[in-house]
Amino acid sequence: MSHTSESDSEIISDLSPDYEAVETLLSVGPADVEPARELTFARNVFLPLTTACRYTCTYCTYFDPPGEATLMSPAEIRDAVRIGVDAGCTEALFTFGDEPDKRYEKLYDQLNQWGHDSLHSYLREACEIALDEGLLPHSNPGDQTHEQMAAVADVNSSMGVMLETTADVDAHAGPRAKTPAQRCTTIRNAGELAIPFTTGILIGIGEGWRDRAESLLVLRELHERYGHIQEIIVQPVVKNERWRGETPDLQTLRRVTAMARYCLPDDVSVQVPPNLAPVRELLDCGIDDLGGVSPITDDYINPSYAWPAVEELREIAASADVPLSERLPVYDRYLPPSVRQLTESEESQSAPERTWVSPRICQAIASGHWNHQQ
Repeated sequence: MSHTSESDSEIISDLSPDYEAVETLLSVGPADVEPARELTFARNVFLPLTTACRYTCTYCTYFDPPGEATLMSPAEIRDAVRIGVDAGCTEALFTFGDEPDKRYEKLYDQLNQWGHDSLHSYLREACEIALDEGLLPHSNPGDQTHEQMAAVADVNSSMGVMLETTADVDAHAGPRAKTPAQRCTTIRNAGELAIPFTTGILIGIGEGWRDRAESLLVLRELHERYGHIQEIIVQPVVKNERWRGETPDLQTLRRVTAMARYCLPDDVSVQVPPNLAPVRELLDCGIDDLGGVSPITDDYINPSYAWPAVEELREIAASADVPLSERLPVYDRYLPPSVRQLTESEESQSAPERTWVSPRICQAIASGHWNHQQ
């Protein structure tokens, strides 16, 4: 992992897995893990707060060039959230690209007109709209400083960002390159702030097998320190209008998924997105979660790949002869017992003793519309 600053190098060095652990993980395959006894998913509304991003990763269709990027207005957010509530959703998934640079002048002019000096300030307003209307915010706003994350922690049930890889890959290259250390710092910030967190690795963007093993072991190390990682996504890169590289084949996905399940603690779920990968062929590799699926909005990061219907998720679970359960965006073990959804026998799987969600989130869960649908 080259081309990092001195402070970045310190972060990476602090998290570097040892040779033996990497070699052990590289020997793992599907036969070394057990299939999950249950599958879960969350029902969400996908809300792309803006299409601006400071990075220009060569596999990403999400970002728009300066002058073309747009912002969802407060009214648009409220309308989408209300439709989500009517559709039985529990999660408002807010995404935006990593904080845009000053080239996005029109975007910042619009934010100023709405009384905000940054996207992070606007994110807080968006989360408050979701809570007011009855959905639990889960924000994925790219890299964040400790202060930026702290400013929205109390209005999020959980947050997330993909590590993608610990390798320096050409797909991240350029004058505003995304670095592994920045991602690790963001994930560490979430741990220090006791925010339940979703992260994962992106397969097929130029990383090698050793990079994949190192990436998973770095995430395990961060979770062992803070206890905050609730799920790891194993996501293949897919072909789109900007990415002309290959998509990982089934055997690669099977091996990486098994590696993830093998090295992670049992309480960390392993998810593979059902619209991007052949999950039926991966169920014996340790998947226990099918991620957030929206009945009303596109996957705006991968718009050519439609979400499966909930009925299809049920068929996937039936094909493995396991039950399918709907979950909240924050996993039960991070909730106080008074608002958990699980049975008493399952409540023993608790997160470390910290305050993981704010009183406002607990109140939203306790009074949520989904409680009346059980």
